[in-house]
Amino acid sequence: MRWIYPLLAHRSIMMLLLIVNIFGTIYGYYWYGWQLKETPAIFLPFVPDSPTASLFFVFVLLAFLLRKSWPLIEALAIVTLFKYGIWAVVMNILVYFVQGELDPVGYMLILSHFAMAVQGILFAPFYRFKWWHLIVTAIWTLHNDVIDYVFFMMPSYSMLDRYTPQIGYFTFWLSILSIGIAYYFSIRPNRFKLEIK
Repeated sequence: MRWIYPLLAHRSIMMLLLIVNIFGTIYGYYWYGWQLKETPAIFLPFVPDSPTASLFFVFVLLAFLLRKSWPLIEALAIVTLFKYGIWAVVMNILVYFVQGELDPVGYMLILSHFAMAVQGILFAPFYRFKWWHLIVTAIWTLHNDVIDYVFFMMPSYSMLDRYTPQIGYFTFWLSILSIGIAYYFSIRPNRFKLEIK
């Protein structure tokens, strides 16, 4: 697997990923547009989960291209990319089982969000965040779950409304898993580390 890291460290690959993530982020905020119009201002930062995750990664890539490291943004990126990437995959698969079908946008969301989760982990050897960055990220992530499932600001899938308690429970443990993955790939002893050239 280590053969891929020199490729990821190449400036042209990072530029390509930067462009893809910028467009994905813009589309993501557009997708949330109608929900954001109905969201109280105090909750706005916590509603558009996936585009905010990809926005964190945009800043990670910008830092790498500038030969810098922004550790808190790196921690936020890996945790939220994995969490919301996997969350969206699972929700769209659940939509398929509830409705018996999935439209082309649903399949696109599955593929694009799975790619989100993967890219966050693939860049883990380049991250430089420490324990306190991960603790701040954990607070942000779990607070987001409270906003979503206590104040009901979660992304709206009306056909899944009757499963909201189960989805909330799943989302909490997905947050814990995502924080654990960030620790495993970026903080634990003997982790594999690389420098951006």
